[in-house]
Amino acid sequence: MERFVTQGIVLGTVDYGEADRVVTLFTRDRGKVSAFAAGARKSKRRFAGALEPLTLLTVDLVERNGATFRLDQARIDRPFLPIRGDLARIARALYAVELSRELVREQEPNEALFSLLLGYLELLEAGAAGPTSLLAFELTALSLAGFRPRFEDCSLCGGPLTRSAGADREEVRFDPEHGGAVCAACVGRSPAGRRVAPEVIEGLGRIQAGARVPLPKEIRARARELLNLFIAHQLGRTLNGVAFMEQVGVD
Repeated sequence: MERFVTQGIVLGTVDYGEADRVVTLFTRDRGKVSAFAAGARKSKRRFAGALEPLTLLTVDLVERNGATFRLDQARIDRPFLPIRGDLARIARALYAVELSRELVREQEPNEALFSLLLGYLELLEAGAAGPTSLLAFELTALSLAGFRPRFEDCSLCGGPLTRSAGADREEVRFDPEHGGAVCAACVGRSPAGRRVAPEVIEGLGRIQAGARVPLPKEIRARARELLNLFIAHQLGRTLNGVAFMEQVGVD
């Protein structure tokens, strides 16, 4: 058995038996781990409400047989209380946590993605994360997990997406199966692609490249649709947080 201490963000919990709980953590050093917390549902002294999703903890873990973990102690580093008092911020935070949970692999460290999620939760806590910040989080998270969508050129031929300028520019397609945008010349090879205005692709491309200029609401809504499609294709399902954000009215 190996005992170690690390930071972790609580991604979710599942009750086990009458008193225990299995906690899924995104740890800084070990990636995603599931840990057995004996008596977590009854002991107020050992965990003291620490095992709540969105909480940043310092945890004492014991690795058993190289595959399972026991959670011996958890100390709250940051509860992100301001997020929990605002439904829109809760929706964005839970979505970001869910996406991270799906993108990070079991026991495979991804400190860059851990820091990205922590940084986004800090922005939400401070009330400094606008709608475009969520798009930036998603695009960066996808890139860090090896699922970077292409917006700068055609995913099929590698050529420019548009060949005309001004208001008469050709529409392009976005095809998750082929990894991103598809130019007009390759439309025949992308029957499942969704037609989209060039401004949407350009906006996503700018955010992916590091720009943090807010997108107009209509462009942002179309961008949200494209990312939902891309993420669902990569993961094989639509994230639960998508429906929750729609119910809350988060764009």
